[in-house]
Amino acid sequence: MKFLTILKVGLKAIARNKMRSALTALGIIIGVACVIAMIGVGKGSQAAIQSQISALGTNFLMVFPGVSTQSGARIFTGESTLTEDDVAAVKAECPSVAYVSPMSRSAGQVVYGNLNWGTSVQGVGVEWPFIRSWNTSDGVFFGDSEVRSASKVCVLGSTVATSLFGDQSPVGATVRIKNFPFRVIGVLETKGGSTVGQDQDDTVVAPYTTVMRLLKGKNKIDMFMASAVSQAAVSQAQTEIESLLRQRHRLMPGQDSDFMIRSQQEIAQTADQTSHTLSLLLASAASISLLVGGIGIMNIMLVSVTERTREIGIRMAIGAKGRDILTQFLVEALTLSVAGGLIGIVLGVGASRFLAWKAHWSIALPPESILLAFGFSAAIGVFFGFYPAQKASRLDPIEALRYE
Repeated sequence: MKFLTILKVGLKAIARNKMRSALTALGIIIGVACVIAMIGVGKGSQAAIQSQISALGTNFLMVFPGVSTQSGARIFTGESTLTEDDVAAVKAECPSVAYVSPMSRSAGQVVYGNLNWGTSVQGVGVEWPFIRSWNTSDGVFFGDSEVRSASKVCVLGSTVATSLFGDQSPVGATVRIKNFPFRVIGVLETKGGSTVGQDQDDTVVAPYTTVMRLLKGKNKIDMFMASAVSQAAVSQAQTEIESLLRQRHRLMPGQDSDFMIRSQQEIAQTADQTSHTLSLLLASAASISLLVGGIGIMNIMLVSVTERTREIGIRMAIGAKGRDILTQFLVEALTLSVAGGLIGIVLGVGASRFLAWKAHWSIALPPESILLAFGFSAAIGVFFGFYPAQKASRLDPIEALRYE
């Protein structure tokens, strides 16, 4: 009953100064709303990046050639050290590797009729769709016979297909790439943007032998991609590839590798660390407004103690103890911070939804982040309200009654 009486008195004191109480709670409202909105943006971007990385392929590894160490820095020398035989050896001798695809990359204008489109041209092997988990939505992908004979066939990304053919199916049509005729045999499924914002669908895929010999005039591949038999086998596959290529390239122990291997896991971990750091930065910046709101609560509670000094003296004179006064002012501070926290949660969730709708951002709001923001706001009310409450509880009743 005593606590209910204290709570009732505290609520009446808050209600007596509605505008001041609202302005005091405003700092907590803004702080909680900012924290929730920033966490939503950070977690959403983190989930979006991981989704985009997963869309790159299944447990894949990328092997880049021509890497050397100069002045302590590993750089690309511009000269490929990888061959088709290296790829065949990896496929045959690395048990943890499921699929391998050579790659030869180029760029050029794709022309159809009076329309043209500048894009990238990727020369790949027949296992590339399995590595990238990328199927055709129309037509088929090329096979071994087209790769061995360096056939002039290609598969279009959805962006290229739409730009040149609109809503019509391009399968069976002939396009020109660097003045060479290519027959379109398929269209890839839409993948969307990559982790760096590049349109993955803005591409043309052809047999690597065709791109390497016809479009580039070279006999060495630019790189190759491989896929491990499972996610758990990615590290083992990377070790097997590195050991085999060092042996094939006759590299001595202690000598730097003339190639570089990057795994999907490394890319995912790097992106996750970056987005996590960004989320912490955003949440930390938003938390400053919560601290400012807490200082505002302490300031107003100190003013309230000064204004109600005689009231405190009267309560003590008729039997109220110091802990009762302490509890009363703590209840008032906690009420302001909790009310501000609840309103801030509503505004923060609303702001997150608005950003997701208006700016087309990915937003994720884990329940634990909302509970954390609310708990933090309540803790701030107790922390910053304790000093004014303690000051009120230690007032001398005689001096308080004399206060004008």
